[in-house]
Amino acid sequence: QEQLVESGGGLVQAGGSLRLSCAASISFSDLYALAWYRQAPGKQRELVAGITSRSITNYADSVKGRFTISTEKNTVYLQMNSLKPADTAVYYCYADSIWGQHWGQGTQVTVSS
Repeated sequence: QEQLVESGGGLVQAGGSLRLSCAASISFSDLYALAWYRQAPGKQRELVAGITSRSITNYADSVKGRFTISTEKNTVYLQMNSLKPADTAVYYCYADSIWGQHWGQGTQVTVSS
């Protein structure tokens, strides 16, 4: 069974940085794309950043210039700099593969003002 295991969330002050990691038990050659989504309380889940198997990236306007998505083999990272209280949410890893779509369990990111 394909799995996504996230790590790296936590509590940070505004202006600080965090790096999220997501290890996929899916062969890199089977992946179409990897992404990070987030969901804040009372809000819909939204795309934060995505990267395709050809390393094409896209970002939500709210994080452009602050967040960077990258991959190493079948692990996807989200480097988050200049964090704001508005970035507080549960962050979910997402993978689209030849086996279907997969979600991680989520990791909490809390940014204090």
